[in-house]
Amino acid sequence: MLFRASAKTVAAMVLDGSLFLHLNEQFAHHHGYRVGPAEAQSWERSIPALVNALNEAGLGDVEVLLEYALPLNSRRADAVLAGRHPTTGEPSYVVVELKQWGQAEPDEEDPELCHVHGNDRSRPKLNPIEQVRRYCEYLVNFNGALAEHGHRVSGVAYLHNATEFGVAGLRAVESDEWGQLFTGQHRGGFLEYLRAKLSRAVPGVPMADELLSGKQVPSKQLMSVAAQEVREREQFVLLDEQQVAYRIVLNAVRRAKQADHKEVVIVEGGPGTGKSVIALSLLGELYRQGDTALHATGSQAFTKTMRKVAGARKRDVQDLFKYFNSFMAAEKNALDVLICDEAHRMRKTSANRYTPARLRTDKPQVEELIDAARVPVFLLDQHQVVRPGEMGTVKEIEAAAQKRNLACTVVHLDSQFRCGGSDAYLRWVLRLLELEPGGPALWEPDDRMELRVADSPEEMERFLDDRRAQGFGARITAGYCWKWSKEPKPGDPLPADVVIGDWARPWNLKGERGVSGAPPSALWATDPAGFGQVGCVYTAQGFEYDWSGVIIGPDLVWRGDRWITDRAASKDPAFNKSTSDDDVDRLIRNTYKVLLTRGMVGTVVYSTDPETQEKLRALVGAQREVAVG
Repeated sequence: MLFRASAKTVAAMVLDGSLFLHLNEQFAHHHGYRVGPAEAQSWERSIPALVNALNEAGLGDVEVLLEYALPLNSRRADAVLAGRHPTTGEPSYVVVELKQWGQAEPDEEDPELCHVHGNDRSRPKLNPIEQVRRYCEYLVNFNGALAEHGHRVSGVAYLHNATEFGVAGLRAVESDEWGQLFTGQHRGGFLEYLRAKLSRAVPGVPMADELLSGKQVPSKQLMSVAAQEVREREQFVLLDEQQVAYRIVLNAVRRAKQADHKEVVIVEGGPGTGKSVIALSLLGELYRQGDTALHATGSQAFTKTMRKVAGARKRDVQDLFKYFNSFMAAEKNALDVLICDEAHRMRKTSANRYTPARLRTDKPQVEELIDAARVPVFLLDQHQVVRPGEMGTVKEIEAAAQKRNLACTVVHLDSQFRCGGSDAYLRWVLRLLELEPGGPALWEPDDRMELRVADSPEEMERFLDDRRAQGFGARITAGYCWKWSKEPKPGDPLPADVVIGDWARPWNLKGERGVSGAPPSALWATDPAGFGQVGCVYTAQGFEYDWSGVIIGPDLVWRGDRWITDRAASKDPAFNKSTSDDDVDRLIRNTYKVLLTRGMVGTVVYSTDPETQEKLRALVGAQREVAVG
């Protein structure tokens, strides 16, 4: 949330201009960058329309929460109004989505999507009724103050510049308590709606306090609900561009079935933007509809975990999860849909040293995957390439689609759910590793993500163990800078390969079976017994846990005014003589980006190099050093 005050106070600040200065300053503080001109303009035009309506309705004492951040998510509702219900006397909250649109019309094929006049028509928007309805549903799911009181929440889209004629088509989407729409032409109806939800006699301060103090319900993490998700899609609420991506795929599937049609869809987004949630939602819906669909990744850990959790009792469910190299001999268009998750891990070809000679081919893996289904869907993050030979990029996929004269739609995801939904933290990581211009920046603590520096791996482990005792999940990961011994025999202790001073811990297991109480490799990130072993990027990638401990090894050190990558310090067997120094540098930085973005609640970092450790302390701040308790 960027700002809260009564409606009459907000109106006064609009008049003297101080509100927008304050919002700009708070936005920069929370997100690490300045607000764009389009969003700044929307504040200046839409917020006055809302607060003027509130004050005219006699609701000047209603509390207005501007740019309210949804729990564990970077998406923000334009405003949440807090007050007391005039009839029931209970707390009452109205989620408001403000639009400057003058005219908009539904998509010809799908009323949940719409096109705004004057905007790029190739990029559809989510119907604002559906948008605000999903905000309400998400808020009830993830805010403890509302978990048992969904009736206290209402949702409304206010298109203050629109006439009824200009947006009449948007009403094709059914309205309900969580999704209403009013236009500027029917401003009187909007005022009556507000009076019906909020009392004019009671200040909204205590109700706003109650909402803001509501415990954030832990995220329904991907692995723990996968079994239900495959069969019952609505375990997750898809927001904004996530729902747009979901609808675009379903529409493409419908076209494919109706007109013997084939097209490619790419969903691109950073860590935690919900790509795998979209994948599972699609798989569940397609499976229910009777469409032939499979989920595939290039990650052994991810695929095996999905098979175990989503198909613990059902072999047919386990068989929905495949590897990218499973489609070398697939019949063309045998599937309706192939969902390629973690597509940044695609390889040049599917062939490896274990591939039978009869299947060996020079055919690019991306072309195999495109050929396998009428609607191949690729979900990827181009900055998570961590191994030589991984080449899943938007450009590569678009080129492969063009080669076959196929239409290709790209959907970009901006919202992110990992790292407490903190855009500022993600940007700090990118600048820290110089994956984004500007150089490392001081960490300014926000209320979404905790960042701390440990003085030693012992201190890091004690801190994380203390958090585990409080009910949080935690893992420790490290750069691939220590040798990896052979798997021990059953009953033998795990070799403590990661040695830093007097502290020594084993890597996570490599194999497919548990040993000495440690889980198999594929389950390290999701099995509580994974704490106690140090994970590497290949077992952590694609997963999340509450608290993340990251050990930066000697392969990445700070010297003077820049990072130095040392390939000689890396023990990663994927780096061979043919891997260039530039590629090694990029892959090592990407590795630490992945490791630093696994945490949902907080991250603790430690470097084995003294100069690097001092740099981290200087950037994070002494007050953010680890303290157990």
